[in-house]
Amino acid sequence: MANKTFNLPDLGEGLPDATIVKWYVKEGDTIRLDDNLVSMETAKAVVDVPSPVSGKVLKLSGGEGDVIITGHMLAEFEIDPNMPQRAEGQDTGHHHGGAPAPAATPAAAPAPAAAKSEDAGTVVGAMQVGDSVHAEAATSIGGVKAVPAVRAMARKLGVDIARVRASGPDGVVTMQDVKQAAADGSAKIGAAPTQRAVDAPVAAAAPAQQRSTLSQSGKPMRTQPPGVAVTGQPEQLKGVRRNMARVMADAHAQVVPTTLVDDADLHAWIGKQDITSRLVRAIVTACKTVPALNAWFDGANLTRTMHPQVDIGIAVDTDDGMFVPALRNADMLDGNGVRAAIKRLRAQVEDRSIPSSELSGYTISLSNFGMFAGRYATPVVVPPCVAIVGAGKLSHDVVAVMGGIEVHRRIPISLTFDHRAATGGEAARFLKALLDDMASPN
Repeated sequence: MANKTFNLPDLGEGLPDATIVKWYVKEGDTIRLDDNLVSMETAKAVVDVPSPVSGKVLKLSGGEGDVIITGHMLAEFEIDPNMPQRAEGQDTGHHHGGAPAPAATPAAAPAPAAAKSEDAGTVVGAMQVGDSVHAEAATSIGGVKAVPAVRAMARKLGVDIARVRASGPDGVVTMQDVKQAAADGSAKIGAAPTQRAVDAPVAAAAPAQQRSTLSQSGKPMRTQPPGVAVTGQPEQLKGVRRNMARVMADAHAQVVPTTLVDDADLHAWIGKQDITSRLVRAIVTACKTVPALNAWFDGANLTRTMHPQVDIGIAVDTDDGMFVPALRNADMLDGNGVRAAIKRLRAQVEDRSIPSSELSGYTISLSNFGMFAGRYATPVVVPPCVAIVGAGKLSHDVVAVMGGIEVHRRIPISLTFDHRAATGGEAARFLKALLDDMASPN
């Protein structure tokens, strides 16, 4: 019988690796073509990867929490000629909810982030072709029906999923079911595991003075100065945080950032108003006034693309890392439409059902960090965008007015822009238009 080495394919996320969530088989098991082999987590989704062949599983690479590089070995099989196989050159068609099956050859290098939908032929697992949302199938394991993302959340929260009351159709355990069980303690399996225990096993600790790790070149690299004792253990970044680290490093290397700060005065507001909706409206107004900041910049070719529509990337903070879903056509929405769209995006981010197409392609960004703390900031501009607006914590400030002083509600505003693509004058006029709109009564 012939052996088959299956390398991790490009999961359609434009990322160079993925993390193992759960193996559906073990070494020595027999698996059929297109049966689920493993659940993998990328920065944006949990994806079921189907088997490319029918046969015996000879070897599996890594355990739960391990990171596998795209194009590196994921599994090795002994092909069984008596079981169904995909013919060489056969059109893979669509499997498991409309996604193409993985190619039988080693995966190509990761596609660029700007790849078009026709390049989605390398997508595997329960995902739709193109840039739309992955449609995870609820699989039954141990008599419990749940999608991989829900199982992963149960493990993270220390919940015994077999004891969770299922509220989904056909007895499927939903994300809300798991969170409710964690909140009321009805299905706890002891204390919730630490993030390190969930993410990956850690090797037995060596003496602090001798502890080291390997760099990408394979050479030992110290994790702390000699003679300094530490009690913590290094953790490998995974999923969303791993991608965030790459994106931030790339942005730091590529962008020439400059930040302007000022305060939006809300004293003239009539009645109670939605601050986030007003911020979105003010950004739209500023984008129409100074289109140069509602743009993309290509530093390699020194080209600028200004956009007629305003798609605002809304930074959403989660325990797993930061997501930036796109509020599409913000210039076409009223206040209620903005609030409803943001609520939907946040819910999709929380339960990890956000379409991958909604996590890119925005034309300008908003970081509303003041919901937690902080007045001014220097938010990171992520290429190809030219600008990001940061909104600080609402405060009551003493303001000098004609004839005396008053106490006004004000929001600190930080505007960071790529100075290669926009001038200081353009940024200042943009900020003024934003502040003027925020200051209007309604």
